[in-house]
Amino acid sequence: MSIADKLLEELECRVAFTIPIFGGIPVPESCVMTWGIMAVVVLISILIVRKLKTVPTGAQCLLETGINWMNNFFLGILGPKGKKYLPILETLLIYIGISNIIGIVGLRPPTKDLGVTATLAIFAILLIQYSGIRERGGKGWAHSFVEPMPLLLPINILELFIKPLSLCMRLFGNVLGAFVVMELVKLVVPVGIPLVLSFYFDIFDGCIQAYVFVFLTSLFMAEAMEAEE
Repeated sequence: MSIADKLLEELECRVAFTIPIFGGIPVPESCVMTWGIMAVVVLISILIVRKLKTVPTGAQCLLETGINWMNNFFLGILGPKGKKYLPILETLLIYIGISNIIGIVGLRPPTKDLGVTATLAIFAILLIQYSGIRERGGKGWAHSFVEPMPLLLPINILELFIKPLSLCMRLFGNVLGAFVVMELVKLVVPVGIPLVLSFYFDIFDGCIQAYVFVFLTSLFMAEAMEAEE
């Protein structure tokens, strides 16, 4: 099978199973993987927080270190107003991070499905607009489209479509691009180097893409929440 054929196969929306109602409702593999990721995260969270201690040790210490890092990261961008958005942003970071790195154990990342990345991008842009309306009010949010001058109204409206598209294609393109690079490397050096690069693309690059996605989302939120002086 050629690289082009493998790429086309990767781009296909794989169906895990079909629900036998209304003529059959196909359930994508990416949806099943997402359910699996959610179940694992919830289960691990329950197990870790069952016996919390005043002085953290072991898994609790690692958990609190990670939570503190995420809190400081997002609050550093959003400021005190952003505290109410921490749960959703941190959940988004955890989900995308896990989705990107599960390829290391032979599973197909949900983020290889354009539908998943598009949904994440649409959700992110809705969160951005919601935060702007909540912090500035409906009138202030609407006025933001004519800032800093009314002449920019068409461009500001166009940004509503550009931002989710850029978020979607950046995440999807990097995940798919890693697959293409790996296939090319396997053709040249079938043994050794592909294993090393697999760790890089599946772990390091996957985490970087999750970081970039939530960083841009929180940055756009900060812009939407900031009132024009």
